Amino acid sequence: MARHGKHYRGASEKIDSARSYGAGEAIGLVKEAAYAKFDETVEIAVRLGVDPRHADQVVRGTVVLPHGTGRTVKVLVVTQGEQITAAEEAGADFVGIEYLQKIKDGWLECDVVVATPDVMGQLGQLGRILGPRGMMPNPKAGTVTTDVAKAVQDIKAGKIEFRVDKTGNVHAPIGKVSFEATQLEANLAAFMDTIIRAKPSAAKGTYLKGVSLSSSMGPGVRLDTAEF
Repeated sequence: MARHGKHYRGASEKIDSARSYGAGEAIGLVKEAAYAKFDETVEIAVRLGVDPRHADQVVRGTVVLPHGTGRTVKVLVVTQGEQITAAEEAGADFVGIEYLQKIKDGWLECDVVVATPDVMGQLGQLGRILGPRGMMPNPKAGTVTTDVAKAVQDIKAGKIEFRVDKTGNVHAPIGKVSFEATQLEANLAAFMDTIIRAKPSAAKGTYLKGVSLSSSMGPGVRLDTAEF
């Protein structure tokens, strides 16, 4: 049976595993319990009362975190014509239809791919490369759009995508341990508000079954779902 290291065990002693905490106190504990030498990501895990095997109970969406994720995101915009200038002016890191061939040749130095509808026919050929990495543009995620400038600006500002997994859980980053507690609280509130509004009409019973926060290396802290 795997055992946690002494740093993890020491961090766990700060948290009462039998208790559910309010958002403010939970964030304070996550920050206090973080022990890695790097700036750990603060992650949220939400257990939902849905059955993802049914299409009408799949929970997915996007949210722009008010204070971003603390991560620098490199954006590729696959487009042509006038949209090239719009993407460049919005701050895209890579722009152009020529990146289709570069990706086929093994180039993958971006984090998010945005595309205009007119190139999706060609981009679809790269599904086996981009799909498994979660990088395939999708209209529901706002990454297939005619307004590439807004898409790039939102992503750079802290837009994240979430999707329930096959076990009914949603995982997402909401910032860094180095963030101010108030910034993490605002990001948490924005994320949970979006999750609640994404509740499928087909979902029955308790929707929010559990919510927890943790840092990349630290123990989880249970949140009081009644707060949301």
